[in-house]
Amino acid sequence: MSHAQLPTKMQAVEIRKDADAPYLALAEADIPEIGDDDVLVRVRAAGINRPDLMQVAGMYPPPPGASEIPGLELAGEIVATGPKVGDWKVGDKVCALVTGGGYAQYAAVPAAQCLPVPENLTMVQAAGLPETFFTVWHNVFDKAKLTSGETFLVHGGTSGIGTTAIQLAKAFGAKVIATAGSDEKCQACRDLGADVAINYKTRDFVEEVKSATDGKGADVILDMVAGDYVSRNFKAAAFDARILIIAFLRGPKAETNFTPLLLKRLTLMGSTLRAQPVANKGAIAQSLREQVWPMIANGQIAPVIHKTLPLAKAEEGHGILKGGAHIGKVILEVS
Repeated sequence: MSHAQLPTKMQAVEIRKDADAPYLALAEADIPEIGDDDVLVRVRAAGINRPDLMQVAGMYPPPPGASEIPGLELAGEIVATGPKVGDWKVGDKVCALVTGGGYAQYAAVPAAQCLPVPENLTMVQAAGLPETFFTVWHNVFDKAKLTSGETFLVHGGTSGIGTTAIQLAKAFGAKVIATAGSDEKCQACRDLGADVAINYKTRDFVEEVKSATDGKGADVILDMVAGDYVSRNFKAAAFDARILIIAFLRGPKAETNFTPLLLKRLTLMGSTLRAQPVANKGAIAQSLREQVWPMIANGQIAPVIHKTLPLAKAEEGHGILKGGAHIGKVILEVS
């Protein structure tokens, strides 16, 4: 593969070590080489996600072989293709999930993990799709098999994951309950389609879920909080419920009573996407393209963008996620 018309260097964000704390800074890097099954994308926008914050903190190193540059999702145009790529061509506009490398002007992307940028979306909007849509689809639909008529509970309803989960679950016919940390955020959840939104700072979500479901509980629970939420999820769950833990905002350890797991026949699952093989991510991409992309194209579902910043302000973007006041995604625009 030749980069005939392409520069050899690019701007990218690197993690710098500082005595006080690691931080992000713009630097020069080599344009990535692509493999036989990859495409090279000229990145126009990249989404910020919590795993990026963990990577900067040294708690979530990239898998072997992945780029050291942070960034798990992007949107842009294909500028080169590997010899085995058949589905995409130079000039195609794509958004994609990556194992790293999103915070840069160019990124190498497995072709299987690319999806077309929906015609009605900007590059900034499209960059806010992959990470949350892949994660929610994989967990809520592939693993937990949420079906129409079931009750779905999502914690952190105004996070990137939350805003996506509310819309997808609603679009597929579930009753949706979301938790969030303020009345304003609860209203945002309702605006996105949640049937019930619970301010977890002023209400007990276990009681509220029970009262909203006539005592039955939630059939599927998507949790990125963990900690003391583990035992509370058991209490809020219906018989035969599926509980998915995808992150640990309150820490990875919990002391809990497992009796409800047996008595209610609960299924407790966990997953991360980043280290999964390309084939798995490719299968998720295919499902999204068939079942969800048409809903985005007709405006039924849309990414929620909280703020857009230039690539050089990646550190500020991370600060917004740490602060937790955002509703939806923070996106870096790459000039």
